[in-house]
Amino acid sequence: MSPPGRTMDEYRSAKPEGAPASDIDSLLRTRLSPLAPAVLEIHDDSAAHAGHAGAAAGGGHFSLVIVSKTFSGVSRLERHQRVLREVADLVPYPIHALSIRALAPEEFPSQP
Repeated sequence: MSPPGRTMDEYRSAKPEGAPASDIDSLLRTRLSPLAPAVLEIHDDSAAHAGHAGAAAGGGHFSLVIVSKTFSGVSRLERHQRVLREVADLVPYPIHALSIRALAPEEFPSQP
């Protein structure tokens, strides 16, 4: 599925130097909402990969932590597959690389 209201070609041409991280953050939050995350942290790691071929082509490097009840009793592989199903068409552009840490609520430390 393309970003809401635009095809991927339109999205690419509107952001030739790469989509701003804030746009991708919003897009990831929207796309991952069906997983009902209790926690969703998204980090743009692109600066650490400057000069990398994927970065030069405009794709960003991102990492995320997602905590959801839907991951309870589910293998790490299946968790990653569930996340990737929601964002697959965003790879390789605007996301070149995505690091995923998917946890069940009981695996995530409580914040005071």
